[in-house]
Amino acid sequence: MSGTKWTKEQQEVIDSRDCNLLVAAAAGSGKTAVLVERIIKIITNEENPVDIDKLLVVTFTSAAAAEMRERIADAVSKALEEATKLEKKDVIEHLQKQILFLNKANITTIHSFCLDVIKNNIHLITLDPNFRIGDTTEC
Repeated sequence: MSGTKWTKEQQEVIDSRDCNLLVAAAAGSGKTAVLVERIIKIITNEENPVDIDKLLVVTFTSAAAAEMRERIADAVSKALEEATKLEKKDVIEHLQKQILFLNKANITTIHSFCLDVIKNNIHLITLDPNFRIGDTTEC
């Protein structure tokens, strides 16, 4: 999709499949761009596309999660434009679904993800269901 020239390591991250993946690199090294490219390739794979709402994408900051969601939306929109020009009906339908699914996709911070896991499984643990997250002063 992208015309970006990736390093060998970045390309390995983009192309790896059927495994969990942790990407750790210095600030400004292109982590977000690599992960967006990886996600786009996964959801637009012609042989085995995966819906965006079936992926878990975890970042450390809300800003990074928002940026990632925005970049994915832009990339899917561009792919949709290309598919429309080529009149690929199946691809068009799939990409339109991805745009809709993007709102409920798990693109979040690690803190929000963990909080959701606790809230969705509160009945399985011995934690007061009325728990709350401490504010900055308390912490």
